[in-house]
Amino acid sequence: MKIGFHTDAFNSAVFNFEKALAWAQEHDIHNIEAGVIEGVSWIHGLGYFPHISLSEDPMKMRILMEKYGVKFSQIDSAYPLSGENGLYYGVQYVLKSIPWAKIAGCPNIATTDGLKKPQGLTDEQALELMKRAYGTIVETAELYEININIEVHGYFTTNPDLLEKMLNFVDSERLGLNLDTGNSFIAGQDPVEFCKRFVKRIKHVHVKDVSKSLAAAMRGHDTGIGISHSAVGEGVNAENIKEILKILRDTGYSGVLSIECEGQGGPLLEKSVTWLRNTLKELGIPEEM
Repeated sequence: MKIGFHTDAFNSAVFNFEKALAWAQEHDIHNIEAGVIEGVSWIHGLGYFPHISLSEDPMKMRILMEKYGVKFSQIDSAYPLSGENGLYYGVQYVLKSIPWAKIAGCPNIATTDGLKKPQGLTDEQALELMKRAYGTIVETAELYEININIEVHGYFTTNPDLLEKMLNFVDSERLGLNLDTGNSFIAGQDPVEFCKRFVKRIKHVHVKDVSKSLAAAMRGHDTGIGISHSAVGEGVNAENIKEILKILRDTGYSGVLSIECEGQGGPLLEKSVTWLRNTLKELGIPEEM
């Protein structure tokens, strides 16, 4: 398996994207995930934003990343698709991300639903909207040979029965799952059982721990964590993560384990990388660079 991280680890440190690449190189990490924006903004232009813009040249970005020995594992185009705005804004956002990802050498795009049940819509109505959205998105993704992954994050995707319906929206190998170990836990689910049920659909993994205080306050009351303030291995979800790694090992998963945590400018992310590397060794899982 490959170790990576999401560049949102450096949101609070206001790194620019290239500084995140340099951190990855320094710590012998060769896969990263980043959020994308359309257009540009002052915070992006001034170098305070550790993600990328679709206005940037994807081939130049690919060359820059090769200089640091890093490639994309996934880009995050997760505008919520579960509400009515998902059809108007979310679909176009993902569609614009697909050719960019292809040129940049990125195999996966993350998508998701909203944190809460959409107002004014029944579950069935929202699912029908998302089915139309994913039908359009996956049709284009097949042309570009890009995986569209549904991230476990919101009202629908943290409910295993509803998630199963979403994963069956279209009959395509390009529609897969981004398992999130922290969001499934904070939603009150058992992350290990979640992994067992959907392991054949997993194409990318977010490795996220949960602090004891956050679990006590929010577990079962929320569906997703914007950013975890617990280093992986130091929270109450560590044993679940270890069990999930065993399942992934035993079913032949060879993709990326993308760490999601507040980096505190690096130290907390570094702790997470160390724990994950040591755990892979303990479980007899080779780390592929």
